[in-house]
Amino acid sequence: MNIVQIFKKTVNTHEKKTLFENFVALSVLQGANYILPLITLPYLVRVLGPEKFGLVSFAQAFTGYFQIMTNYGFNLSSTREISIFRNDLKKISEIFSAVFIIQLLLLFLSFVLLSIIIIIFAKFRADSLLYFFTFGIIIGNVLFPAWFFQGVESMKYITVLNVIAKLIFTVAIFIFIRNQSDYIYVALLNSLGFIIAGIIALWIIFYKFKIEFKIPHISMIKHQLTQGWYIFLSTVAISLYTISNTFILGLLTNNTIVGYYSGAEKIIKAIQGLMGPLNQSIYPYMSKIAQESKEKLISFAQKLVAIIGIIGLIGSIMLYIVAGFIVKILLGPQYYQSILVLRILSFVPLIVALSNIFGIQVMLPLGFNKAFSNILVIASLMNILLLLLFIPHYFHLGTAFSVVITELFVTITMYVYLVKKQIKLVSLKHV
Repeated sequence: MNIVQIFKKTVNTHEKKTLFENFVALSVLQGANYILPLITLPYLVRVLGPEKFGLVSFAQAFTGYFQIMTNYGFNLSSTREISIFRNDLKKISEIFSAVFIIQLLLLFLSFVLLSIIIIIFAKFRADSLLYFFTFGIIIGNVLFPAWFFQGVESMKYITVLNVIAKLIFTVAIFIFIRNQSDYIYVALLNSLGFIIAGIIALWIIFYKFKIEFKIPHISMIKHQLTQGWYIFLSTVAISLYTISNTFILGLLTNNTIVGYYSGAEKIIKAIQGLMGPLNQSIYPYMSKIAQESKEKLISFAQKLVAIIGIIGLIGSIMLYIVAGFIVKILLGPQYYQSILVLRILSFVPLIVALSNIFGIQVMLPLGFNKAFSNILVIASLMNILLLLLFIPHYFHLGTAFSVVITELFVTITMYVYLVKKQIKLVSLKHV
């Protein structure tokens, strides 16, 4: 069976056609969402230089821990609940109110922790304004409950509002960032874009979807915390081999080395981001069909693996071949050290896309939350060990090798776990 036949079979019902239409709409909008940062990247890396660009990237990696803390796990647990109760306005209002209250409390706690760290440690105190400006992104993310829009399957709002945030940031960069000394304003402009998008998102939720905010009962708060706990552990674990790579590299080396790695990593993340529409569109659908039929979920996942595997492999090979050209165009001659990093990371988008299907799209809807969490915790600990071993000797290259090894471990381990559960997602008949 070829890819065209797989595609036709995948969208052969009204429900799947609606899913596909959502995916196409998101893809078109998300394309702009990831093109805009690539427009500013060549300008920023040249104006700021590797050192200041590395410092800004380090600050983003550091505050990323607070994003994980405020997200908690609601991007998956609350999405699943809202998807199930989408036709019950009272119920989803209760869910929204409880989760939003928890996130506001976690936001306050995060700000207190950030302030304490800045006061205690000289490395952070020296650029305190940069870290406070970068924290604005966390405020914007809390104000923008993407999990709600995913749950009601109105994902177009997520992308449209993200485009607004990125567009504000893109235009402002070319207007206000003129030399290296303006590096702290990169964080401020980025934060303002997210905060404005978050305010608009809340307006849409309250006035278009008619959600009523009410003080939640303590039992509902406990329920949401319990539902999101294993996913929170998983996201913490994921952070130890995603944002921690840049953070630990910055702690053990210097801002210039971080700049070399971050330049290549941003290109990889932009490519991975193109998978965002697919992941966002499919997860509520997978959660729903898992309630109906395990076999139906497995069959759909097998088709996804076949399509994404073929397209991803071709894309990764092409990225490896043209890595030098991409770095030269996007980053410039100062970032020659980023070429090999990009080549090492070139297969990461494919590996991550497969692990996303195995883990988020199959394991979580089928209730394998604990196993999912355990795999990521083990992987994160392994990654930290690899970073500590590789970075002192290989610097930015060591970080890239650690990422590839860890992502491979996650993908293979999840696949083996599913096979042991008699769930086979790789089938020759779909190739």
